Amino acid sequence: MHRDHTYRALLVWEGNLGEGTSTYQGYDRRWRAFIEGKPDLVGTADPAFRGDPQRHNPEDLLVAALSSCHMLSYLALCARNHVPVVSYSDEATGVMSTTPDGGGRFTGVTLRPRVEITDPGKADEARKLHDKAHEQCFIASSVTFPVRHEAHVVVVAPGSVPRPLE
Repeated sequence: MHRDHTYRALLVWEGNLGEGTSTYQGYDRRWRAFIEGKPDLVGTADPAFRGDPQRHNPEDLLVAALSSCHMLSYLALCARNHVPVVSYSDEATGVMSTTPDGGGRFTGVTLRPRVEITDPGKADEARKLHDKAHEQCFIASSVTFPVRHEAHVVVVAPGSVPRPLE
């Protein structure tokens, strides 16, 4: 059955320093997104475009959206297929190319999930489920650039402490 899901956000620019956008250098790139029932999300432009390096930017959020969507799809598939994941981390990287006229686009995102499981008999299945997770990720299915994954599955002893990000 086909169902539509609607997502709403109110985005407000908070960077008017007194004269609006009268000059390119004369305004701040700060913004805030309000999503009902959730904490505010504060952001800016990428530092290359006069943004604050301490705030999230749309490019960061796109890479994080792809990474988290893949993870959530993967974990659901593992649960349904009785693959015991005890730890998951991803060092995702996105590449955006700009043009001299100010345009630009992402040319690709690479996900590098590191997954720890406790059943050695499920290691091959754990690796293969990344392909299916990619197919099921709503965000990856919505972008026009390639999204790749270089998954690494490690078998650990049951009850072991998950490793921190490297």
